[in-house]
Amino acid sequence: MMRLNTETIRYQPDERIEDYIKLKIGKLDRFMPRYARRNAHADVKLKGGPGRGKKLYSCEVIIHIPSETITTSQAAESMNAAVDMTEAKLKNQLKKYKEKHTLNRRRALRRLVGRIRR
Repeated sequence: MMRLNTETIRYQPDERIEDYIKLKIGKLDRFMPRYARRNAHADVKLKGGPGRGKKLYSCEVIIHIPSETITTSQAAESMNAAVDMTEAKLKNQLKKYKEKHTLNRRRALRRLVGRIRR
C-alpha cells in the first residue's frame, strides 16, 4: 500500500471518507512496476466549497514515482464521486506508465543478455 499524505481545504473529512481514500487511492500501487512501488507516495488534496449554485467538491491526487509525477484533479457534487473519478483517471495513467517503463527495461535486459552470449 502506497503512503498517502492528505490535505484539506475548506473541508472536514470524516473517518468514512479517509478510509475510502485509503481503499481507492492507496491500492493503486498494483498498477505500477515493482521497482517503482518502493519509492511511490501520493499527496491527496481534498477541497470543498461552493460551486456555481451547487456545493462542489474536488479531489486532486499527485503521485510521485521514479522519473515522473502523475497529477489528476476532478470535481463532483459529492466527495466520493470525485475520488472515484480521480481513481479511474489515475488507473489509466499508471497503466501507461507501467507499459512504457517495463518495455524499456525488457529491451535493456535483452540487449545485455545478447552482449553476454556473443
